[in-house]
Amino acid sequence: MKLVFATHNPNKLEEIKQLLPDSIELLSLTDIGCTEEIEETGKTLEENAYIKARYVKTQYGLNCFADDSGLEIDALNGAPGVISARYAGPQKDNEANIAKVWENLNNKSNKAAQFRTVIAVCIEDKEWDCEGIVRGNLIDEKRGTGGFGYDPIFIPDGYTKTFAELGSEIKNKISHRAKAFQLFLKQL
Repeated sequence: MKLVFATHNPNKLEEIKQLLPDSIELLSLTDIGCTEEIEETGKTLEENAYIKARYVKTQYGLNCFADDSGLEIDALNGAPGVISARYAGPQKDNEANIAKVWENLNNKSNKAAQFRTVIAVCIEDKEWDCEGIVRGNLIDEKRGTGGFGYDPIFIPDGYTKTFAELGSEIKNKISHRAKAFQLFLKQL
């Protein structure tokens, strides 16, 4: 089975490829010749995931899925949430995003947060979505060189290392994206 993952993000693509059974051939937006950036205009992770999945299904007629993920910080009432990648501006700068999180958490003792992923699926004439959540805490220093985004400052519950330190083998078993994707595979 061929499936399009509606992303240009090579980090996300590689993460999902490691979770797939051999029976599924994964294609990216680049692989299908979609060079445009699909504008995420939704107000929720669910809306953004469906915008991307429906775009590919409508424009290219291909079975696909798309995800949207966000860091939701308890002390910031769920921010940055749906704008996690653009928290510090439209340039999607990971370093600036982390700096803004630290600035907004300054003098706050509650560092609890969660990563949440929603996967929207458009296969044949069916649509559905799956959600994955991983709880944890943020730290005031960057640790580790793996992962991307907020991974160097997020320690998942039950661990002492950040996502960036844990390595892809462990992260791909416990992450929000992995949990949502496992639900997706069960329903496929």
